[in-house]
Amino acid sequence: MGFLIEQAAATVESIHLNLSKRKETLSVAESCTGGLVAAHLTERPGISEVFLGGIVSYGNDIKRDLLHVSGRDLKEHGAVSQTVALKMARGVREQLKSDWSVSITGIAGPGGGTPNKPVGTVWFAVVGPNLEKTHERLFKGDRTTIRRSSVQFALEFLDQQIKMG
Repeated sequence: MGFLIEQAAATVESIHLNLSKRKETLSVAESCTGGLVAAHLTERPGISEVFLGGIVSYGNDIKRDLLHVSGRDLKEHGAVSQTVALKMARGVREQLKSDWSVSITGIAGPGGGTPNKPVGTVWFAVVGPNLEKTHERLFKGDRTTIRRSSVQFALEFLDQQIKMG
């Protein structure tokens, strides 16, 4: 399955099957993972049945212009925050007209961390029908490890919310 790790493959399969049964769709908004969640999803044959696409919003201008995260929120809370993660998920869901969305915004390092938001700080949001959930994680390791851990967590968090929703 290409670079898709076995655990992620099982999670993607679960997401695909559950959304397919419900005839629902998915979109993603990614910052620090740079499109890796979308890449993992598209490793699965037939995922186009439920996965509409994603927006890689690495820069704040893209968060603002395409995902409708306000400049005020970016300034007050920072790009790596609960508020911005939630607005990214809402924005991609609206832009791509999907039933579900997941977003990731974080600091993969090696630079960019602060005492309040160290390297490895990542915020996630899942938005679905009558559901909005956020979660913060602090991952340890190098840039690659933080990004991979973020992808795995995002997929598991999304799968969990779909099953509950």
